[in-house]
Amino acid sequence: MGTLCLLLLAILACCCSTGLAAEWSLVPSMSTKAYYNDNLLLTPLPHDPTYGYWISPGVEFAGKTERLEVSGRAALDFVDYYGGEPNRFTNVFLPLTLKYRTERDEWGFTGGFTRDNTLMGELLTTGIVLRFTQRNLWNLNPSWTRMVNEKLGFKSTFQFSDASYQDGLRLGLVDYQVFGGTAGFLYHLTERDDVQITGTYTNFHTKDAPFALRAYYPGVLLSFTHVFSEGLSFMAYGGPRFLNSAAQFSGLNQKEKDTIWVFATNVTQKFDRATLQLSVTRDILPSGFGMLTQTDRLGATASYDLTENLTVSLDAAGYIVDGATIQARGGRLLEQQLFYLTPRVAWHFSEWWRAEASYGFRWRDTDSINEPVTSNMLMLMLTYYPPKFAISN
Repeated sequence: MGTLCLLLLAILACCCSTGLAAEWSLVPSMSTKAYYNDNLLLTPLPHDPTYGYWISPGVEFAGKTERLEVSGRAALDFVDYYGGEPNRFTNVFLPLTLKYRTERDEWGFTGGFTRDNTLMGELLTTGIVLRFTQRNLWNLNPSWTRMVNEKLGFKSTFQFSDASYQDGLRLGLVDYQVFGGTAGFLYHLTERDDVQITGTYTNFHTKDAPFALRAYYPGVLLSFTHVFSEGLSFMAYGGPRFLNSAAQFSGLNQKEKDTIWVFATNVTQKFDRATLQLSVTRDILPSGFGMLTQTDRLGATASYDLTENLTVSLDAAGYIVDGATIQARGGRLLEQQLFYLTPRVAWHFSEWWRAEASYGFRWRDTDSINEPVTSNMLMLMLTYYPPKFAISN
């Protein structure tokens, strides 16, 4: 951990000395977590509780000049599980964000590499419970924005994702790739109102699987953003996606066409000591089952600062998931329903130390099980934040 911080600090110092950066900073941390879950796999079958511990070193870095902004994170989770699901694995998180601005243009990049487990990242994205295994996910999303004048601009993005699963085929999971892009115009109606119309295209295909599925779905999206006040903002978008898919399995070819309307609404309210966010979305998402899903999600997050050092928060969401295409192995996904609720309390009890306790409740239902299943999770975390490293020129 210390060696990594010193290496990054040396790189940033070199950048500063050559005039590439005005301000650079590193914020290292070290966390340890105690974990308990009475039904990790959300299964209706007999099972034992799973418990374990996590050790999580990490460092956040940021840099800024008049034109360039860089921010990112490098973090690891060394995880040991015992009991119902004994396992030992390592999670890796390497997100990166870049922005470079000129008088009229802005080039951007978001993405990076994530190695996590299917019941951690993918579950909370798609709402589908998969087999418990590690997932490697690459995301590359460059963008370019050109302002024609003070109000009118052109924006384009490119998307590439590559997901692979450890022992995937043995567990019924399929690697896949997604690529696509968007292009459209944005218009600043007023200081508080923005409108954007965008054409989109997305292509999905499975990789190295005995059952192949390919799908593409162009579409059009219209979005609107309004800032009511300094603390209250609203965003909404929607439009059709024209889905075309082709599957090959058991020597048969099957093609399908469908039109799916996607949308999202987000309202954020910030107070002096609290923040509240509500969202409703419908999206087409790739799944490790080797298919595309239609995921409807209703979510809410809230946080409140009881004191300067004590914060309570709540994260809740409900999902209804249907198969937008057939599975790569054939057949259709039965409707899935998922709900989770996670209250959390965080105590920054000294300048360099923070303690956190959280409880997680999950509820799952589908036609393939006789009655809904639930899980209860407890996590205690202690984090140490060494002094911040900063360089400026």
